Amino acid sequence: MNRRWTRHRLVAFDTETTGLNAFDGDRVIEFGGVELIVGAGGEVEDVRHHQFFVNPGIPIPREVTRITNITDDDVADAPPFEHVADRVIKVLNNAILIAHNLAFDRNFLRLELERTGRSWPVNVAEVDTLPLSQRLMPKQRSHRLEAVCETLGVPLDNAHRASHDAEACGRALIELARRHGAPDDTRAFIEWADAVSPPPETGHVTMGRHGFPEFVVGEFAGEPVERHPDHLEWMTFALERRGDRWHPRFPESVRTWARRWLRACAAGRGRTNPRSQGYADWTLEPSPWTRSERRI
Repeated sequence: MNRRWTRHRLVAFDTETTGLNAFDGDRVIEFGGVELIVGAGGEVEDVRHHQFFVNPGIPIPREVTRITNITDDDVADAPPFEHVADRVIKVLNNAILIAHNLAFDRNFLRLELERTGRSWPVNVAEVDTLPLSQRLMPKQRSHRLEAVCETLGVPLDNAHRASHDAEACGRALIELARRHGAPDDTRAFIEWADAVSPPPETGHVTMGRHGFPEFVVGEFAGEPVERHPDHLEWMTFALERRGDRWHPRFPESVRTWARRWLRACAAGRGRTNPRSQGYADWTLEPSPWTRSERRI
C-alpha cells in the first residue's frame, strides 16, 4: 500500500433509493459509480461512469420522484438488483471508495448484495466526505453535498441523480485534498481522511469472508466487530500488567484502526467506569448497520 493514494482506483459512488430506511424495506432504484483518473499534478484527467437503474420491486413514492425525477416507468424495464450485483461489485472492488454520508449508501448496497448471497467487496479504504468536510471546513453552514461543492467550486449538475452526485463527491475529495495538503502516501492519506481500511494483520481482527471485520481472538472470535462496538472500544484503552508497569494490551496499529473504525461506523458517545478495564463497562449506541441512519 506504500504508493500514492491517487494511483489506486478512485471510485466515488452514490445510490438513489425508495426511502431513507435500508433496514425497513426501502430499496435501491439507481446506482452510480464513477472512476476518477488523477494526473501527476493532482488534476482529474478522466472519469468513467457506471450508472444504471434498478427495479426495486415496489412503487417509488411521489416524494422520491419529486426529488430525483425517477419514476416507476423509468425502472419498469430495469433489472432487479440480483441481475446487476456482479456489476456493482466489479465497480467497487479493490478501490478507494468515496461517498458523501457513506454509511447510508454502503448500508443500502450491502443489504442488496446480501439478499443475493454476495458480500461487500474488499477495498483499499472507504472515505466519507461528509465528516471530512465538517472537519476541514468548520465555518461552512451546510455540509450537504451541493453546499460543499459550491464552496469548493466543484460543478454539480442534476443533483440527486446517482452518477452526477458521485462524480461531484469524488471531485470534492480531490479538491479538499489539494487545498488542505493531504499526504501522497496511501497509509498517511487514510489517516488524514480518517478513512476506514482493512484491519492491520496483527492476529486480533481480520476481514471476514463476508467482507467486513471480525474478531480473531477473545470471546467474540469469528463475530463481526459491528455487533460488539463496546468490545472494540475497550480494545483501544485496555491495559495489562507487565512487570511493575501497565501497558496497552493491544498493539498501537490495532488501537488506531479501531478508533478510526468507530469514528466512521459507530454512533454516540461511550460512558465508562474510569476505574474499570472491562469492556462491559463501556457502552456505545448501535452502529449504523444496526439502526436506521437519516440521510444528510
